Amino acid sequence: MTPRRVRDTVLRVEGESPYDVVVGHDLSERLPQMLGVSVQRVAVVFSDALAELVRPVLDSLAAAYDVMVLPIPDGERAKKAAVAASCWEALGDAGFTRSDAIVTFGGGATTDLGGFVAATWLRGVRVVHVPTTLLAMVDAAVGGKTGINTRSGKNLVGAFHEPAGVLCDLSLLRSLPRPELVAGLGEVVKCGFIADPVILDLVEDHDVDTLTADSPVLRELVERAVGVKVDVVTADLRETGGTGSHPGREVLNYGHTMGHAIERTENYRIRHGEAVAIGCVYVAELAARAGTLAPDLVDRHRSAFASVGLPTTYSKAAFDDLLRAMKVDKKSRGSQLRFVVLADLAVPTVLAGPSVADLRDAYAAIGGRR
Repeated sequence: MTPRRVRDTVLRVEGESPYDVVVGHDLSERLPQMLGVSVQRVAVVFSDALAELVRPVLDSLAAAYDVMVLPIPDGERAKKAAVAASCWEALGDAGFTRSDAIVTFGGGATTDLGGFVAATWLRGVRVVHVPTTLLAMVDAAVGGKTGINTRSGKNLVGAFHEPAGVLCDLSLLRSLPRPELVAGLGEVVKCGFIADPVILDLVEDHDVDTLTADSPVLRELVERAVGVKVDVVTADLRETGGTGSHPGREVLNYGHTMGHAIERTENYRIRHGEAVAIGCVYVAELAARAGTLAPDLVDRHRSAFASVGLPTTYSKAAFDDLLRAMKVDKKSRGSQLRFVVLADLAVPTVLAGPSVADLRDAYAAIGGRR
């Protein structure tokens, strides 16, 4: 007997341009519905490392659309102005119009770059994201942020451009290298601390080795993490601020100020989710020194990230180098650093202008060099 297929989960992102995020298995048949009936031509932006994995998607689209391929470099090497320009030139040569559409297929770097190309070509064309990594499913593909890197830092050039839909096809995670899946859990655990503590219970109660592409627990973690992001971006799409003391969309950058600084000093050789895990532990230590977070929650940061195999210490860079990198963080205001911190579990707030002494001490607490 053929096993009954588990029903797809559909999470609706409301706002100016509502769209669905679908979580399930073998979702490629949903692509035409998300692209819409008026689309005739589709450009597929994908990492050149995924040339074989993307083939079924290309074949499926070719049955209904004129398909052009836009392979790009793998990982953060894709997020450069030169790569975006090469995509623009290809679209121009093909006569790509505003009624055509883009599909991104890959990890977060592909989603960011492909979304940015969609946002800027003819001031905006339709885009559907098909993330192939856990990190992209729970982070980059949802929320409409697109961007590229510069020498000064990560994602400093970009645009808000909401997709027409997102397909989180868990089947694609079967081919994902294990270290990449574990790294993606960094963003998942982060969501547990900022909004949904059930996520923490799930990762603490299950062995990380059981979290596979076909695991019901991993599926629930994806759905919960996506749900956190959907709620946040629905309330504050363009990061203009939350209500009361809540940071609004900035809350999604929990752990990212230090995390991005580590990525930059490592020349992006460290995985994003690993850097975020370290950054979350760092900011928990910083919040403790500022008097907003109890020691037991600092300890839980360490234990929760460690339970899924993520790093919680860092010592490869000098503090002053990281401080310079943090000062170009997008949340900074003038010369003042701002950090999303916790006042309690799932109670985020903003810490503005912490002392250099506290910043330095928090780095020492995660094993760093003063």
